[in-house]
Amino acid sequence: MTLLTKLRDKTAHLMRGRNAEERAHRFLIGKGLQPVCRNFRCKQGELDLIMTDGGTLVIVEVRFRKSDKYGSAAESVTPAKQSRIIAATQYYLSTSKTDCPIRFDVIALSGNGAIEWIRNAF
Repeated sequence: MTLLTKLRDKTAHLMRGRNAEERAHRFLIGKGLQPVCRNFRCKQGELDLIMTDGGTLVIVEVRFRKSDKYGSAAESVTPAKQSRIIAATQYYLSTSKTDCPIRFDVIALSGNGAIEWIRNAF
């Protein structure tokens, strides 16, 4: 595999992720959630979407899988991934000084176009 092929594959992977995140964002706005922040990064990890649902702060992990051959998109949110999301959320909260309930949701997208919204995923 050449360097050009590797770069093209990586770029395609990043574009699929960006497109999946945009679909999830639009889907949740359509369901009445309000955007707060996208792609919050810190040394603990990244929070894909931060939104509000009424008076609740919602941390959304977006997962995309082209196929379920090696497990579904939802199944890819492992306990280790959950720990990183929780740690990044704790850091976010230390910088934003919000005092409202928090919920962790997962938006799982599959290659066939299906969107699964798992509220209170963990």
